[in-house]
Amino acid sequence: MNVDYFRVGLWKPRTRPNTFEGVGEKGLKWLQKVQRTFGMKIVVEAANTQHVEAALNAGIDALWIGARTTTNPFAVQQIADALRGVNLPVLVKNPVSPDVELWLGAIERLQNAGIQQIMAVHRGFGGGDAAYRNSPQWHVPIELRRRLPNIPLLCDPSHIAGKKELVSVVAQQAIDLNYSGLMLEVHCNPQQAKSDAEQQITPAELRILLKNLVFCTENPHTENLSALRRQIDDLDRNLVEILAQRLKTAQQIGDYKRKNNISILQSLRYNEVLQNVINQAISKNLNPDFIKKIMEIIHEEAIKRQL
Repeated sequence: MNVDYFRVGLWKPRTRPNTFEGVGEKGLKWLQKVQRTFGMKIVVEAANTQHVEAALNAGIDALWIGARTTTNPFAVQQIADALRGVNLPVLVKNPVSPDVELWLGAIERLQNAGIQQIMAVHRGFGGGDAAYRNSPQWHVPIELRRRLPNIPLLCDPSHIAGKKELVSVVAQQAIDLNYSGLMLEVHCNPQQAKSDAEQQITPAELRILLKNLVFCTENPHTENLSALRRQIDDLDRNLVEILAQRLKTAQQIGDYKRKNNISILQSLRYNEVLQNVINQAISKNLNPDFIKKIMEIIHEEAIKRQL
């Protein structure tokens, strides 16, 4: 894996004032020196039209739209309008919340403005997983790629991990999911970094990380997988049949409750059902949180059918 872009946050949208918000426009001259000295392409974050104008005037090679900006359709539209007629790569980070429609909308606004080179960047989502600074919630970028298969998908392991010890783990997970590339935070002396010091790695650690990444090739010879895939298809069909039967029974229960003036929601009964299923899941070495989420969805649908 090559290092193609030098990533810099000149303007940093911070949660609270009086914290480091980047060096601003004066840093563009430093980046021009990086371009001349090392021949590297430069990508910077742009949160408004002023940032876009300054970056374009300085000859910056690419822009990225941060998670906070992606959350604001008005801001994205203004940036898209400022980039009309510009042939420049634009990277779009996911919004702070796990909202694939909002992410898609930002990309579509850029497409409608005629931007040809667009990449999506998965940087995780706020809350939901104490192990990470930003929960990966891999299903969201997977859904984005399903709906936009021709747009490269990158991962930002630094913002997902929140601490340097997890950066290489998240990076490998992204590669295992066939991501097109990585966006990593690197600092010569992370302890002196003015923001996000805990998640930054050194250049030496970056070299080791890239060297240790394992890339799986797409092998067209999948005969050995065919039988297992057929089993998956059969199991999926069985799951749908079982769910249909369960919801049909739930509807019959709802009919009985209405006829006999019984409350639809029976919390004690639901808790009993949920606990029984969780106990069974544990006995089968299944993640109880995973099963709990499934049962909550099933219960919600059952209640809808009983109302």
